[in-house]
Amino acid sequence: MTRWFNIAGPCKADLHYMLSPLERLPELKRLIEQQGYFVIHAPRQTGKSTAMLALAKQLTDSGQYNAVMVSTEVGAVFPGDPLRAEAAILRAWQDAASVWLPPKLQPPDWSGVQGIGQALRLWAQQSPRPLAIFIDEIDALQDQTLLSVLRQLRDGYPRRPQGFPHTLALVGLRDVRDYKVASGGSGRLHTASPFNIKIKSMTMRNFNAAEVAQLYQQHTDETGQVFTAEATQQTFTLTQGQPWLVNALAKELVEEIVPDVSQSITPAAVDIAKDVLIRRQDTHLDSLASILQEDRVRAVIEPMLAGQELREVPHDDIQFLLDLGLCRMGAQEGLVIANPIYRVAHSGKATPWRVASTECQSGQ
Repeated sequence: MTRWFNIAGPCKADLHYMLSPLERLPELKRLIEQQGYFVIHAPRQTGKSTAMLALAKQLTDSGQYNAVMVSTEVGAVFPGDPLRAEAAILRAWQDAASVWLPPKLQPPDWSGVQGIGQALRLWAQQSPRPLAIFIDEIDALQDQTLLSVLRQLRDGYPRRPQGFPHTLALVGLRDVRDYKVASGGSGRLHTASPFNIKIKSMTMRNFNAAEVAQLYQQHTDETGQVFTAEATQQTFTLTQGQPWLVNALAKELVEEIVPDVSQSITPAAVDIAKDVLIRRQDTHLDSLASILQEDRVRAVIEPMLAGQELREVPHDDIQFLLDLGLCRMGAQEGLVIANPIYRVAHSGKATPWRVASTECQSGQ
């Protein structure tokens, strides 16, 4: 069965063309050996969840660890009720463990458990191997629910590995200091103190040009359809290696624009695919629109779109934009929009950024 380019959810090696996500996180092995608690933050659809699923399977299959990726997303609907949120989260964690882990490694009965901290303590104590937990979508939580979870993790940290997870990662869009805490989600922590046990915060880089070529070569190897070197380079230029864009362009190319595998993919076809994506607003507008509502994001992005000179911007705000993948530091020009697809479609048409910004201003 021929695989395909994935643009929705974690990649699966048997279904999707994919590169090893762990190669973009080379420090993880050392952090785990050090019983480290750490943070991984990166824009949506860059491979975080794929990487954590792959790492958890690798660790469990090694026979040395009991590792699983879980999520706190289901708790987001209870922002003012930590008890209900944590109960929902723990039910989701048990469901995830029942799918990803063999019975002997799954958590014990959590009925009557009071909170995430107690649940992790019981699991670590009864696990036959050191427990490694990767908590995805952590920044879906807000306010007291978020603070409750972070403080329980910090409280249990000194008891690892016998009485708490050997290693633990928080995985999300934002670094800890940018987690939302104010009413309505308009504020942020400004500090990592609720999770000051972390060894390191790290992000996942985009694909480099060679990796884009490797990914596309997988399609060529399976179907015979060639991406010319110029087309691959054009893709990298337009996307700057942003993984979702790289896959989205390729999916449009091989499934819609050039479905005949006897025909090569050319730069002209890549440009057509780019225009299609922009017309459909397939460039993360679902997540970008909400991010662009934040005043400190708009204060930087809107002048850049208008070609105006930026006023003095706090370093923390610049780092926030870099962390979210909205901007990058150009070799010569300094802070710039992350890639040409984000920045501009073509003459006379609105960019995805402009559309998102307009929606935010109009309250849509």
